[in-house]
Amino acid sequence: MTIELMREFFGWCAVINIGILLFWFGFLAFAHDWVYRFHSRWFSISAQKFDTVHYASIGIFKMIVFVFNIVPYFVLLILT
Repeated sequence: MTIELMREFFGWCAVINIGILLFWFGFLAFAHDWVYRFHSRWFSISAQKFDTVHYASIGIFKMIVFVFNIVPYFVLLILT
């Protein structure tokens, strides 16, 4: 596996994961009530706890994308 292939791999991983992150944020921003009603059918959870869980999850996912996709991409970009 070449460095160029690895750089392309991490670049596309970052693009896909950022797309997932934006999709997740969009759903919560524009369809919050629908998403909450959908999840509250299965779980007994308050709206405040629901928001806290999703906000924390988005933050953790963002950090994971940054550490495991974006940083390796820039490292490989610097190496070539």
